[in-house]
Amino acid sequence: MTERAKDPNQYPLLRNLQFSPLRQQDEQYIMLWDASGISADKLIIPLSYFFIIQHFDGEHSLEQVATLYLKRFGEFLSPDRLSKLVADLNEKLFLEGERFAAAKAAARAAYRDAPVRKAAYAGKSYPDDSTQLLAQLESFYSSKEGPEIRPSANRGKRMRGLVAPHYEMRDAGPLYAWAYKELKEAVAPNLVVVLGTCHAGLENLYALTDKDFETPLGLVRVDRDILDWFRKHGSSTYFDEELSHQNEHTIEFQLPFLQHTLGPDTPFTIVPILCAFPPAYVADPASQPVKDKIETFIQTMKEGIAASGKEPCIVASAELAHIGMRYGDSNPPSDFTFHRCMQADLAMLKHVEELDPEAFARFILKENDERRIFGFAPIYTMLRLIQAAKGEVLRYDRAITDQFNSTVTYASMAFF
Repeated sequence: MTERAKDPNQYPLLRNLQFSPLRQQDEQYIMLWDASGISADKLIIPLSYFFIIQHFDGEHSLEQVATLYLKRFGEFLSPDRLSKLVADLNEKLFLEGERFAAAKAAARAAYRDAPVRKAAYAGKSYPDDSTQLLAQLESFYSSKEGPEIRPSANRGKRMRGLVAPHYEMRDAGPLYAWAYKELKEAVAPNLVVVLGTCHAGLENLYALTDKDFETPLGLVRVDRDILDWFRKHGSSTYFDEELSHQNEHTIEFQLPFLQHTLGPDTPFTIVPILCAFPPAYVADPASQPVKDKIETFIQTMKEGIAASGKEPCIVASAELAHIGMRYGDSNPPSDFTFHRCMQADLAMLKHVEELDPEAFARFILKENDERRIFGFAPIYTMLRLIQAAKGEVLRYDRAITDQFNSTVTYASMAFF
């Protein structure tokens, strides 16, 4: 038995948390939060404490961390300070351990007992009033950044797939509109497979849920026939992490656009799938066992869709590059940095337009994913599921995400 197993308080293990830098006057801090939503707390710590918790990996003891701190900052770190930090993190459910495991089990049971997956971001990221939400959606199409008024060249065709951002709707709404305008003019699908990025990560690479999704515009029903078929012919393990759907926004943000685009008179169902895996899992020969899991999931989903007799539209809810200090770079991005990033993004998306998922993965792997493409897993899965003749980048843009000029890029794409 290891020391960590004997006493996790001496060998703390930090969970997979999100973080971003903050500046207050001349001081810099780091804010931590839990993307899974199991903990609702946020924690702001100085950079010196961020150094400490980066060594909370379950392998370093508190004594070893104190030694590293002394070497780095030339300051003695008392055991009481370290113990208090560990206790605070544990109280906020930021550490792996019994307390977090119990909270996660309770949250999962509550999610299973709930009749629907509630709209977690209504009233926060978009209006919770249906009239106001419809007006906001309409405004995205008519804004100066929105899509052109003229009819699409693909009008009346069957749209096989689309890529849309999952950035805040109030900021990226016109970019969503570029993709959904194409869907609005296409043959309306009766099945939409929505692939979202799971920011909290997934042990099983994919997570399904059979909960209907609630939005201010009404209920979006899941396709129970396909999900039941998947349980029977695939593996129920892909439902084990369905709690990840509760607080993840990447599927939720697509649903009002789908409801607005297809209208109340077009019945459709969705298959909601969260995805989380890096390009190395499909492009690196050393990762073959994991790639086999991805292949099994994709093949089973293809068979389930085929058994349904429906022709789906596959939606990849995805962002592209994440550059700047918020995402781990040492310096804020410059205009030159962004221009170079844009060139790389568009070169990468050529492989997506050409429906070449393996080349898409190799492109990112070749640059060591240094620009942190958060949308790889849903885009790759979409390319493997759709049966399209061509893809097209409709619009590309970026958003500034913090006071340090950190930047997220995204695009809208259509596949026919």
